[in-house]
Amino acid sequence: MTVLILTSEQDVTADMAVVELNAKGIPVLRLDPAELPGGVDVSGEYAHGVFHGHLSVGGRVVSMGGLRSIWVRRPGTPAARSPAASAWLTEETSQALYGMLRCTDARWMNHPDAARQARHKPWQLWLARECGLPVPATLITTFPRVARAFAERYPDLVVKPVSGAHPGEGALAVPTTRVRPGEDYQDVAHGPTLLQRRVRRIADIRVTCVGDRVFAARSQSDADAAGDIDATGAADAADGIVDVRFDPGAGPWRPVSVPRRVADGVHAYLGRARLAYGAFDFAEDTDGIWWFLECNQSGQFGFVEIETGQPIGRAVAEWLAGEPLGPTGAPPVPDPLQDADPTCP
Repeated sequence: MTVLILTSEQDVTADMAVVELNAKGIPVLRLDPAELPGGVDVSGEYAHGVFHGHLSVGGRVVSMGGLRSIWVRRPGTPAARSPAASAWLTEETSQALYGMLRCTDARWMNHPDAARQARHKPWQLWLARECGLPVPATLITTFPRVARAFAERYPDLVVKPVSGAHPGEGALAVPTTRVRPGEDYQDVAHGPTLLQRRVRRIADIRVTCVGDRVFAARSQSDADAAGDIDATGAADAADGIVDVRFDPGAGPWRPVSVPRRVADGVHAYLGRARLAYGAFDFAEDTDGIWWFLECNQSGQFGFVEIETGQPIGRAVAEWLAGEPLGPTGAPPVPDPLQDADPTCP
C-alpha cells in the first residue's frame, strides 16, 4: 500500500521521511495540489454503492483504495499553478481532491478538519491551559482601552499576529515584537491584536510529537533573559524582535529531557485536537518553567533533526507506514523522557 504526501516540490522536511520509506521499499506518492489539474490528475467514480478513486502524477496512477496513510505536510493551494487559475477553480479542485481522499480508509497526519481548527491561536491557548500547560497572560482585542488596562497589569508585553503565520509564509509572517513603553494602543482598533506577557526566557524549546513519540530540543537564549528596558524607554534589542524563528543566529539546538507534566500536557493536547503530529514551541523562564507559546500542526522538524540527531523523520515514516522500519545502524538517541523530573513544572 502507498503513502501519499501532500506537499510542495521543495520540502527538505518531507524528504527526510521519504528517504526512510524508500529505503524500506514502501511506495510513496508525492504530489502538490497546486499542480492539479495538469501535472496532477484525479478521478473518482461512485457506482453500485462503491467508490473508486485514482490519482495520477507524472503518468504514475495510484488507487485511492490502496492508500495506507496521507501526510498533509505543506501542500500548495489547489489549482494555483493552473493556466486557468481562479478562485472558482481552486474551490472546485479542493472539493474534488480532499473530498475524495476523505472517502478512503487511510490514516491522516493530520486530518484537514483537525488541522484547520488547530491553526486558530486563541483556541490553542485555551486548549493548552485546559491540558495543564502554563500559558502566559494573553489578550486579544480591538478595544484600545482594554489593551491599555492590560498593559497596566502587565507592563512588559510582546505583540504577535493572531494568525500565527510562520516565516515561510511570506508577507503573512510577522515576528513577535516587544511593545515599547508609552504605547497608546489606539492602533488595535484597526484589527484584532494579540498582546502577551513577555516571558523572560533563558531558552527556547521545541517539542516535536509524532503519534505517541516525543522529541525535545533546547536552544539557549540568555540574551532575552538579561535584556531589559532602559531608563530612556528603549528596548535592549534595536528592533524589539524577540522571535527565535526570525533569528538566523539562533541555536545551537541540543536534545533535552521533557518534564513529565509537559509530556502529559502535549499528549493530552494532541488527543483533544485529534492531531497525529504537532510541533510545540515553549519559552523556558529563569525558574525553569516551560511556557506554552503555540503548536504548529505542520511545523518543520528538519532543523532539529540535523542539529540534534534525533530521528524525527524516521518516526514520521514509521507512523505513515504503520510499522517499524527496522534498524538504522545509527547509534540510539536517548529517550527525551528518560530521567525527566516528574515534579518539574
